[in-house]
Amino acid sequence: MSLAIPGDAARERRIGYACAVAVLFVWVGFLLAARLSVKQAMTPWDVAALRYAGAFVGAVPLAMLLGWPRLPPRRAAAIVATAAFGFPLFCYAGLVFAPTSHAGVMNAGMLPFLTAALGVAFLHEAWTRRRGLSLAVVLAGVVLLAFDTFGGHPGAWRGDLLLLSGSFSWAVYTTLVKRWGITALEATLTAALFAAPLYLPVWWLLLPSNLAAVPLGVAAFQFVYQGFFAVLLAGFLFTRAVTALGAPRTTTITALVPAIAALAAWPLLGEALGAAGLAGVALVSAGMILGVAGRDVR
Repeated sequence: MSLAIPGDAARERRIGYACAVAVLFVWVGFLLAARLSVKQAMTPWDVAALRYAGAFVGAVPLAMLLGWPRLPPRRAAAIVATAAFGFPLFCYAGLVFAPTSHAGVMNAGMLPFLTAALGVAFLHEAWTRRRGLSLAVVLAGVVLLAFDTFGGHPGAWRGDLLLLSGSFSWAVYTTLVKRWGITALEATLTAALFAAPLYLPVWWLLLPSNLAAVPLGVAAFQFVYQGFFAVLLAGFLFTRAVTALGAPRTTTITALVPAIAALAAWPLLGEALGAAGLAGVALVSAGMILGVAGRDVR
């Protein structure tokens, strides 16, 4: 029996892999930029404000050109609550207490497991042997990364819980997108267009801010990266990858985020890795390769 993939299906998978790999690097940049914002004296609420403002500015012309999203109100509210608010706000708050390596582990590293659990519970997705083995290898790598970096940061458990909550928010979003068949464009524009009008007045009137003391260039960088790249580009790419590959394979690829983020934070932010951390990077990478290569066997 031929195992060849029909032309359209093969093209769709290539698109999915390209989107997943691209979002991998955008997410690494998201974690590094968010952690850097803490060192630049911005509050988490300031970074969120720049994110929502940037995404809104970028989304309006796209919506005018391509059409406004027309999701039912309850579905739009769920997308905004999980992808637009839950994921980034928990992450920004968590990075006040925990370093980038923790964010990689507790946020992106836990995403495949949370997504898998929700997929089994709500999408009736079956676990294959390859998928189970892949997640086991990824988990071993995540544990080594945690062992290497968690001991040197007393009090970081508060950030870890917040980061884990952010990961759970994104796992719920991923499950809803798959369950409801929402397109990448609909989901991305919904998150970008509705978050700013809801959040910015609250930030302006009620939330602590230090944005006035931040250099214009620093604020502009976060405005562009958090808004255009982390919301519009990453949101579209991730959702498109889920559409093409499915949530399990996509989140297995993005499980590389903690390894790459931890390696990048070493020279960029001075957050060093030891032998266990480097071994964890290798295992996470191996688990990702195992999860996306070859055929699944039940």
